[in-house]
Amino acid sequence: MDQQPFAPNSSSVCANAITGGRVELQLLTTLKCNLKCSYCSLGVGEVLGSQPHVSYSLDQLAAFAATHLADKEVYVTFYGGEPTLNLDFVSATMRRFPLFRFQLQTNGTLLDNLPDELLGRLSNILVSIDGGEHITDGYRGRGIYRQVLKNMHHARPRVGGSITARVTWSDGDTSFEELDELTRNFDYVYFQFVADEKYDGESVAKRKEVLAQLVTRFFASSDRIYPFIPLMGIVRNKILPNRARELYAGLTQCRASSHLLNVMPDGKIFPCPDMMYLTAMQQGDITGNWLVKSPLQPHVDMPCTSCTALSWCRHNCMKNLYLAYVRKDERYRTNVVEPICELVKFIGQEIDRHAPRDWYARLSPPLRRQLIDCEIYEYVEIMP
Repeated sequence: MDQQPFAPNSSSVCANAITGGRVELQLLTTLKCNLKCSYCSLGVGEVLGSQPHVSYSLDQLAAFAATHLADKEVYVTFYGGEPTLNLDFVSATMRRFPLFRFQLQTNGTLLDNLPDELLGRLSNILVSIDGGEHITDGYRGRGIYRQVLKNMHHARPRVGGSITARVTWSDGDTSFEELDELTRNFDYVYFQFVADEKYDGESVAKRKEVLAQLVTRFFASSDRIYPFIPLMGIVRNKILPNRARELYAGLTQCRASSHLLNVMPDGKIFPCPDMMYLTAMQQGDITGNWLVKSPLQPHVDMPCTSCTALSWCRHNCMKNLYLAYVRKDERYRTNVVEPICELVKFIGQEIDRHAPRDWYARLSPPLRRQLIDCEIYEYVEIMP
């Protein structure tokens, strides 16, 4: 049985609960969704659908922010479920906190219904998509790929910021051409290796072939940045390793150890959106107005300190490491975590083969700034 989280007196403030001067509030507007994606992480522990409405008030959220976030730069990600199923909460939050930055993570099926005022306030929209049409529709339902692209192009002129494809790389047959095509429709592409048992047989080798093609394409030109966030972030970290440490004090770039607060519709706060079924992971509560340091921290049992990739990887996914090495889930370690770590290290090796410092030396100052300071780094994990 998971031990219960520590809940301090509501008047107490944990001074070191957040590392650094920024904090991301990932507000889950609902745990309902209009799709049934086959790999949905919220299906674990029967989280999906369990809380259809936000039960805390914006006054309580304001009191929490005043108590714990007063000296922080705050950016909000509206998350779910499917967050656009609760647009009233999204709009009301934007009006109540005009100094916050806002991002939306959505499956894209309802983008065409969003009002201009809301779209204009978004710094970034993460649109979940799984690659090409065949693979996306296989995981999400027939016709979803075309519907999402149609909705995105309809909303695009009204969006205040960027639109990023958020790819969960689930299928070992995903091709370079499918991923490359996304750069023609989105400002940026982010991909994450699925945390599921999808790495048997030739799956890892097939992914390596695609990764090698992506890296080669990335370095093929020095007059533009190939907008794949994991490649951009890893190249940045290799060229300027201090950037991998300075915002998060050297902690994981998924931000779960430092300053990512996932707020459930009932107000409970967890460091990782994939671990909200574990009560021991709770680190705060909006209604109780308390917050403590993330319990998801580097651990002596994790092998990262002896890994050659640590300087630029920075622990990758803390959830994976926690389940594999702290909770000792041997099957998950063998079938999920170790293959993902192998793929991450492979990306680093491929990047090194292309002499990234020499490539960086040829970039113009605006392209250097795009590589170093891309705002999307603050909204995604960077590492795949």
